[in-house]
Amino acid sequence: MEKNTATTIFESLASGVRLDVYRLLVRNGMQGMVAGEIAATLDVPPTNLSFHLKALTQAGMLTVEQQGRFQRYRANMPLMLDLIAYLTEECCAGHPEQCADMRAASGCASTVLPPLPPTRKRSEP
Repeated sequence: MEKNTATTIFESLASGVRLDVYRLLVRNGMQGMVAGEIAATLDVPPTNLSFHLKALTQAGMLTVEQQGRFQRYRANMPLMLDLIAYLTEECCAGHPEQCADMRAASGCASTVLPPLPPTRKRSEP
């Protein structure tokens, strides 16, 4: 991931409403939600919500699919996982195996975190 892409993503999430929208869509997985459902669930006026949905979609955080007269929104989870990997790829100066204690303390599922490299066994002299 490029720094400009990461910056765009962070800018798109720099709103409590947008964070709520993204987290709601993450919970709904591949089913996603139509805009009216999102507005009703979050108690956000539809005109206000459309502004936030547009910002998240332009940043790539959401995908949108036309279904008749409705638009179904889904969280772009691969992009979020790429962002997490981008943020953590330089962990411990490129030696993420040194970050094992921090990983355990984070409460983040290990399946979401970038994999640790295999530990090297010391060779006997």
